[in-house]
Amino acid sequence: MSKGYGFGAEGDWKTAVLVRAAKVMGEGLPGGASLMEDYTYDLTPGSEKILGAHMLEICPSLTTSTPRVEIHPLGIGGKEDPVRMVFDADPGVGVVVSLADMRDRFRLTANVVDVVPPSAPLPHLPVARAVWEPRPDFATSAEAWLTAGGAHHTVLSTAAGVEAFEVFADIAGTELLVIDESTTRRGFRDQVRWNQVYYRLAQGL
Repeated sequence: MSKGYGFGAEGDWKTAVLVRAAKVMGEGLPGGASLMEDYTYDLTPGSEKILGAHMLEICPSLTTSTPRVEIHPLGIGGKEDPVRMVFDADPGVGVVVSLADMRDRFRLTANVVDVVPPSAPLPHLPVARAVWEPRPDFATSAEAWLTAGGAHHTVLSTAAGVEAFEVFADIAGTELLVIDESTTRRGFRDQVRWNQVYYRLAQGL
């Protein structure tokens, strides 16, 4: 991925395409893009955070630091203990995006996030990771993501922002649902319903 290749774990070609698109859109900009997945949650009331990771496969373009290279047991696959990079993604604004097949169209769901340092050291988590606070808040973001049918695998981009994905959606003729600081639960549900009507009607035009 650090060389610009698209990658989607477990045969996820849609995320591989999305990683490649994010790499191209972010070319020459500070930051990076990587396959990502919600790994665990910090549900401390008022300061909820998401920790994203994915086995051995997080792209080092998300950090300006030098990743540590460590050997740890993997626990699956029956293979020798793998070498993996371990690092924290740099703090800053990012966007977490998924691509879902709605059968009559593809849907991009994008959540603007603030990548933050981990709340505490993570010496027993031997993988590269990113910690972020979703906008507008955890509860609204989670409900909107589920309402949109947001996918299990995602792309975290800290180079190409949500505006780039808006242009990408226009060019590709793809639906885009954005979750950001202005999102409300009621408004987002309405947008999903209106989009459904629009795309059904547009097919007949």
